[in-house]
Amino acid sequence: MFVPTPLRVALLVVSLLLAALPAGAVPHVQSSDSVIVERLPARATDPRMRELIELRAAGRRDPTDAGAAVRLAQAYFDQSAAEGDPRYVGHAQAAIGLWWDQPDPPPSVRVMRAILLQYGHRFAEAVADLHAAVAQQPGLGEAWAWLAGIHMVQADYAQARRACKALAPLAPPLIATGCIAYVDSVTGRAQPAAAALRAALQADGGAGAAQRQWVLTRLAEIEEHRGAVAPAEAAYREALGLERPDVYLLAAYADFLLDQNRAADVLVLLKDRARADVLLLRLALAAKQAKHPAQAGWATDLAARFAAAQARGDTTHQKEEARFALAVLGQAERALLLAQANYALQREVADARILLEAALAARQPAAAAPVLQWMASSGVESVTLQALAARIKALR
Repeated sequence: MFVPTPLRVALLVVSLLLAALPAGAVPHVQSSDSVIVERLPARATDPRMRELIELRAAGRRDPTDAGAAVRLAQAYFDQSAAEGDPRYVGHAQAAIGLWWDQPDPPPSVRVMRAILLQYGHRFAEAVADLHAAVAQQPGLGEAWAWLAGIHMVQADYAQARRACKALAPLAPPLIATGCIAYVDSVTGRAQPAAAALRAALQADGGAGAAQRQWVLTRLAEIEEHRGAVAPAEAAYREALGLERPDVYLLAAYADFLLDQNRAADVLVLLKDRARADVLLLRLALAAKQAKHPAQAGWATDLAARFAAAQARGDTTHQKEEARFALAVLGQAERALLLAQANYALQREVADARILLEAALAARQPAAAAPVLQWMASSGVESVTLQALAARIKALR
């Protein structure tokens, strides 16, 4: 049976890395293990760091061991998701560097390569690797999970549901339920999706913290989209109470608090978390909302990070930069261009929202047409999107 060692294997990291990608998303890949890019904080008592040390040692003992290389790459990737630091993704790619350009690597390497490819928005290549992996080993639950996540981001709900059904007999019940609920939540079945997640959480009280955190985060988002503020906050708080490092959860809850005009709570929640670009963005948004004196410094830092990404030719951060341009800098036209480019690749609720907001601010209702069409065809029930869509239609 497929058991997702970290939560991200069960789709949450797809939301983190595709829907809330850090500004510095294109990773540096060192030429060899002897090259020191930067000394990252290593805490001797941190089990993740101890695991990385052990896995690095195993890789050095036999550099041709694909299994050891994949385990090291996965550990680096998990660390990136926990801390929001894209440099670990570069280390992950280096870990499987021996197989990176091979046309037919082992299935486990294909899956890991696909995970890293989608991180850079190379979705078609990632999907091709995942399909090749399950063609060789249909029981690769991790591959089916990532297929579901990528198809969700690209609004291919039929294929996402197919992948969830293939995943179901391979995954823990809580994750299987969560995968289908993920699809249902944006295809006109948000209330049943939330009910299914609650029932699954109650039925599987022995599930691990990683699984419960992912399901609780998904539940919180569904309730938030439905406009059920109190249940959404309760789910977010329960997920945070599991005390697992998770940048996506922190960013999602911060966005929820910002929508409730609770910027002061965001500043407390994300104190000392500015290293992760997605969290620095939320700090900048909260500072703007609260008129906090740190606003100018955070905005300057974030602008520099976006500029550095552009200088590298990195275009994988457009949704976050669109939010920054619109809400912090007040540059509606620039925000709209970024949001449009982002929506061409990613079509989740957050991607739709920034495009609608930018179209409104720029007073260009025609630019919102792709989102309005998606809303009509998908049956998505987000009260925020519905309110924005009504305002767009009033501009016509």
